Amino acid sequence: MIKYDKLWETMKQKGVTKYTLTHKYNISKSLLFRLKYNQGVNMNTIDMLCNILDCNIEDIATHYKDTDK
Repeated sequence: MIKYDKLWETMKQKGVTKYTLTHKYNISKSLLFRLKYNQGVNMNTIDMLCNILDCNIEDIATHYKDTDK
């Protein structure tokens, strides 16, 4: 599972808000929703966020090993 909890921390550190992402960088609210609820996004999205935030992938996402149910 990929979680995007670090994205919100990195945004706060960089002074970037959801409003900035949607209005300055044209990131859709539906994409922000998918990130908020750790749903799948493509690597182009991750690349775009890394460029906007001037950070690395590990500053946005964390991989957690799937557990057997």
